[in-house]
Amino acid sequence: MPRNEIMSIGELIVEIMRKEVDVPLSEAGDFVGPFPSGAPAIFADQAARLGHSVGFIGACGDDDFGDCLVARFEADGVDASPVARISDVATGCAFVTYFSDGDRRFLFHIANSAAGFLPEPTPDMFEGVKWLHICGSTLSAGEEMRTRCYQACELTVAAGGKVSLDPNLRPELLGGEEAVRQVCKPVVDVASLLLPSSSEAEILAGVSGSDAACRSLLDSGAEVIALKQGSDGCKVYSADEEVEVPAFTVEAVDPTGAGDCFDAGFVVGLLEEMSLQDVGRLANACGGLGATKKGPMEGAAFRADVEEFIAAH
Repeated sequence: MPRNEIMSIGELIVEIMRKEVDVPLSEAGDFVGPFPSGAPAIFADQAARLGHSVGFIGACGDDDFGDCLVARFEADGVDASPVARISDVATGCAFVTYFSDGDRRFLFHIANSAAGFLPEPTPDMFEGVKWLHICGSTLSAGEEMRTRCYQACELTVAAGGKVSLDPNLRPELLGGEEAVRQVCKPVVDVASLLLPSSSEAEILAGVSGSDAACRSLLDSGAEVIALKQGSDGCKVYSADEEVEVPAFTVEAVDPTGAGDCFDAGFVVGLLEEMSLQDVGRLANACGGLGATKKGPMEGAAFRADVEEFIAAH
């Protein structure tokens, strides 16, 4: 077995959140945390909890928050050896508050933190790697982060692996839809799996309508498109079939990280050569369970719990 079957690269942060809803971050109030977070880190932890060897390329401070992140990876079996510990900047963090209407407000401290200092990927990190996962949040975090992601993609493909992309990008932060396409293009060009929402699929393809956009992305080279549809589940596209997979009903407590758990379930399902229907069910189960606990990574479920959940539904 290779050292790592799956690799993830990107930001490592902790989240500190309000204990109660409807308390603005501008007011005094109680917080709980820190909770390990960062979209690519949540993906990595969920994939490891599903029973696969996973490595993570990132950076955190040589501080207590960094200890929190590395300890979580070590507890769940994520290979943290490529994680750099930086002594002269702090670990990135986000303060979060929730509102009764379902809205969330984040206050990020990332730009001048260790989260923005990705180690340069090297060929030895990708020996035997079958999947590399890229998150749009990392691509939107600056030129250096993008460059590291592009390098990781090149090394993965050169080693015979495949690339997955969750294009979780906000056009308003990057200067519009064309800017999003340009930022994502080096990854989209080599990606075997894309995991967009309807609007993200339309932006990436430059085509109106999610069905047409997903088919266009397939024609452009992707092998599988997993269209995320929230409470409606997902629709999976490949050259040979289109499969609609309904969502599982759960009581949502914290939606942060649910999409990253979905991504991990999908990649693991493809790695295990499941049917697209079963891949979608595994991903939907991971995504649903990911929303049932407070804390962005706390809903990442172990394999036995995921299988029990699927069997019960």
